Amino acid sequence: MQDVPLIEIRNATLWRGSTRVFCGLDLTIRQGERIAILGPNGSGKTTLLKTINREIYPVVEPDSYVRILGRSDWNVWDLRKHIGILSHDLQQRYPPGTRAIDVVTSGFHSSIGVHGTVASRVDDDQRSRAAEVLDDLDMHDHHETPLKKMSTGQQRRCLLARALVHRPKTLILDEPTSGLDFAASFDFLSRIRRLQDCNVILVTHHLNEVPPEIDRVVVLKDGEIAADGSKKEVLTGTLLSEVYETPITVAEIDGHYLAYPG
Repeated sequence: MQDVPLIEIRNATLWRGSTRVFCGLDLTIRQGERIAILGPNGSGKTTLLKTINREIYPVVEPDSYVRILGRSDWNVWDLRKHIGILSHDLQQRYPPGTRAIDVVTSGFHSSIGVHGTVASRVDDDQRSRAAEVLDDLDMHDHHETPLKKMSTGQQRRCLLARALVHRPKTLILDEPTSGLDFAASFDFLSRIRRLQDCNVILVTHHLNEVPPEIDRVVVLKDGEIAADGSKKEVLTGTLLSEVYETPITVAEIDGHYLAYPG
């Protein structure tokens, strides 16, 4: 099973609403790989993410498919046990009165909070596991705290706990430090760096979010893969200037990359 790619996209045509975003897309991500996906607004990052999440499906064509762990026919709820997702948009969907423990427990049911019929399906083991993950993220004193009484950094840790509650082998991070100040951003990224034996797929605009442990970078532009390779190969001023259509200089410091006007 370890030899089966995590994600295999072949000759895929992908639409988002009435817009064709990709035509003939080919991309393979191996299990255990740590990868960053970069690109300007409108380049296709969100569509690619939704395809991996099975929210968008390719046009049915000969020799065209999207496979996750070798399968094209996943039940979305089963897939969530293998892939944990964290995004700023997901955080915004939670009512501000939602308690931390309910945010995390809802990860078992791919729901927004724990209420209605979902509440009847929550068991003691799920609550216990949710509390354990919160404690691992230094949220010991906030199990019962509503989101509206937390800092943005604490809220984001709740969403990280939600993503990790299943012990997934893959973690998808969509703009994970959006809205965080320097201290909270650095804290969050250091926690990601400490995760072991986990695929990390990081979707971001910002080079400073790409930790040294990321091995591979894919750059998108106008629904095409503009570059795909190691950080050193891809994160260059020349390439990024062409992709973003503005002069960019790139500096590397202790494995971290920074971009500034060039």
